[in-house]
Amino acid sequence: MSPTRLHRLVARAEAVTWALLLTGMFLKYVTETTELGVQVFGMVHGVVFIAYCLATVLLSVDQRWAVSRLALGLGSAIPPFATVPFERYAERAGLLGDAWRLRTDAPHGLLERLTAWLVRRPAQGALVGLVAVAGLTGVALVVGPPV
Repeated sequence: MSPTRLHRLVARAEAVTWALLLTGMFLKYVTETTELGVQVFGMVHGVVFIAYCLATVLLSVDQRWAVSRLALGLGSAIPPFATVPFERYAERAGLLGDAWRLRTDAPHGLLERLTAWLVRRPAQGALVGLVAVAGLTGVALVVGPPV
């Protein structure tokens, strides 16, 4: 999967789960009919939010983004639907790339070595990503919901 395709997938999934969570909140707080939407879609959105953040960090290391662009990418996950305009901006600005730079370039530093290992072994990288999302979701569940 190319960097562009990965980012597009997680950015749009994050926006869709925002819509589902907002629908659940409408049902809970406006119509006062059910809390189920918030319970289910809140969890789904949380998992996809974590996946989006991890993918954005991975892309920023591989494509050598400035810290300000990484912060903008991560920050776009907070307001509803902002990941889609950021994804379009990142693609137009050439931030995503058609190929993973660290599949062929020599990595420099610990973060690039880790990223290179992940992108050079896609199956293991995907598994590590799933474990990371599950682990961070578990930590978030222990810590509790946002206030």
